[in-house]
Amino acid sequence: MLTACHILIEDSPVIIYASRNGSPEKVLRLLRPFLEKFADERQTAGEFADTPDCLAAQIIVRFGFEICEDDFSNLKVSTHYAGDVAYLYQIDRQFNITLWQPTAAYRDRPSLGLLACEPVAIQE
Repeated sequence: MLTACHILIEDSPVIIYASRNGSPEKVLRLLRPFLEKFADERQTAGEFADTPDCLAAQIIVRFGFEICEDDFSNLKVSTHYAGDVAYLYQIDRQFNITLWQPTAAYRDRPSLGLLACEPVAIQE
């Protein structure tokens, strides 16, 4: 199913876009353990500088492969919001995930970003 999504990281200008496999069932199943491991590795290594940038790079390289499979045109990085996304996943400094869905205002002006989205309760 073609469910586009964005992954946003607090304190990073990078907007990660996947053109498919963006449903919460797929993304959260992969993203939660990935973030837990990333946080543990950063803590163990004592690395705290540039965490948002490192996280963006790791999501693109490691997590991106999982969500994109072998489709090399499915993943891109930008500083602009895409109007066709069904979900936006925001990762905060503590590696918590907030799930958002675009409103009609977002569809009209994607540049409004999260201001034109509504939070969605994440099923545990």
